[in-house]
Amino acid sequence: MPENRFASRLRPLCESGVDFILVGGVAAVLNGAPTNTFDVDIVHSRDTNNIERLLAILESLDAVSRIQPERRLKPAASHLMGSGHLNLITRYGPLDVLCTIGDNLAYEDLLPHSHEMDIGGGLRVRVLDLETLIAIKERVGGEKDRAVLPILRRTLEEKRKLGQ
Repeated sequence: MPENRFASRLRPLCESGVDFILVGGVAAVLNGAPTNTFDVDIVHSRDTNNIERLLAILESLDAVSRIQPERRLKPAASHLMGSGHLNLITRYGPLDVLCTIGDNLAYEDLLPHSHEMDIGGGLRVRVLDLETLIAIKERVGGEKDRAVLPILRRTLEEKRKLGQ
C-alpha cells in the first residue's frame, strides 16, 4: 500500500532525527478534527545541528519555494534560523517550515503543549495539542483560521466530554 501524502513528507524528517512539532491542519486532523488540509506545517528547533539535519532532508525532498517555483529557490540555514515562514513545495507536496507561529512562539515554547503520537506506518511525531492550536488561531485570526475555529472548538468540546 502506498504511503499517504502526509507521511511521505514526515517520514524523512522523523528518520533523520529532525526535531519538529506538527502544527496546522494536519495537527488538527490528528487531534480528531474533521477538517481537510493540503499542506504539512511544522515548527522546527532552531538548534544549529537540527537545522543541518533539516536542510539535508529538504534537499533530499527537492524542496523549493512555492513562490515562483520555476526559480528553484532553495532554503538556506539563514532562513531556518530566523522567525519567518518557508512555504515550500516538495516532490510529495507542500511543506511549510515555520520558525515561529502565533505571537512569536518557537519550538521550545510549543514543546510543553505538544504530545508524541503514532500516526501509523511506524511513524511517531510530536503534535501540537488542540487547545494551543485553537488559542493560536484565535490570536492570528486569518480568514482560514476563523473559518476552521468553530470545528476545532467543537472537536475539543467533544474530546473533553469523552475524557480525552
